[in-house]
Amino acid sequence: MNGTRVLVLNSGSSSVKYQLLDMAEGAGARLASGVVERIGESPEVPDHAAALKRVAGELAAQDLGLDSPALAAVGHRVVHGGTRFTEPTLITDEVVAAIEELVPLAPLHNPANITGIRVARELRPDLPQVAVFDTAFHATIPEAAARYAIDTATADAHGVRRYGFHGTSHAYVSRATAELLGRDVCEVNTIVLHLGNGASASAVRGGVCVDTSMGLTPLEGLVMGTRSGDLDPAVIFHLARVGGLSTDEIDTLLNKRSGLLGLCGDNDMREITRRIGEGDERARLAFDVYIHRLRKYVGAYTAVLGRVDAVAFTAGVGENAAAVREAAMAGLEGLGIEVDAARNAVRGSSARIVSADGSRVAVAVVPTDEELEIATEAYALVGS
Repeated sequence: MNGTRVLVLNSGSSSVKYQLLDMAEGAGARLASGVVERIGESPEVPDHAAALKRVAGELAAQDLGLDSPALAAVGHRVVHGGTRFTEPTLITDEVVAAIEELVPLAPLHNPANITGIRVARELRPDLPQVAVFDTAFHATIPEAAARYAIDTATADAHGVRRYGFHGTSHAYVSRATAELLGRDVCEVNTIVLHLGNGASASAVRGGVCVDTSMGLTPLEGLVMGTRSGDLDPAVIFHLARVGGLSTDEIDTLLNKRSGLLGLCGDNDMREITRRIGEGDERARLAFDVYIHRLRKYVGAYTAVLGRVDAVAFTAGVGENAAAVREAAMAGLEGLGIEVDAARNAVRGSSARIVSADGSRVAVAVVPTDEELEIATEAYALVGS
């Protein structure tokens, strides 16, 4: 393999995000990045084929075109790999067909991911293309954590189990946290809190995921921007029988009109904290519900791991909302967790420790880099 560059593509339903990274000596230097939005909404970008061609044009304009011999591979983000895909996978026709079979598990994401793969393969059929799955990092979860307590035959027939998501972020952050502590990842037990508009927690023992908060879909777990997170399943039956809501209406309610948005009308943590400062009680309740759920998961995953070396905050809210970190960790001294208020208040773009010097458990802020993780995994595969 002569090339050292990897083009990372994240094809969504109406957008394509891309980054071109040079993996020489494992550095992952960014050479270009961008996003093509409103696919299908404008005559300039009627479909994903046009979007990918625009990406190719933008790269060519910077002398970084897809025809460059320096390009070693294209890495594709694929949301759901089910139980079949548990590691980065070289894409073939058979792999695309298998990802299509998983569409019922991720109907909003996998179809767009597949479209991006097909178009990219048409543009460069000679180039190795690698699928990196959001679910893969969580494939190590033991059966006791992955199983739901429903009829086994029914669960197996329909693929009902805990899969987990945000896997590339949890993988990257757990490893980067160990590096921040100056320790080998195999020695470190970490609770990773990926807090963006979508939010998930994971318990990582020695670099291996043993539990995570999202389940069959990205709906389960923490309170999110517009998703409810954990919910009594009977709420769904109640809304159908008593409220007269259809399955689709309940789906929309729980995924798009719940979470912080449902509680207070805002899903932007910056706006919520501003409203709290003005004495807004709805915003305060939304914040308190969000924090309560976070603290429950930190406590639960402390029990799962037995020993915790670090709690790592990442993604938009985790990296930037000092008030969230302070509130979520407050009162956990009994678990060996204590945040230093001054350190926590300092904003920065690099990984840093915000816990007090005497804290038994390190509390860290670790900016995530999912594109670098995808590029690293893709490059390792084609290089081998």
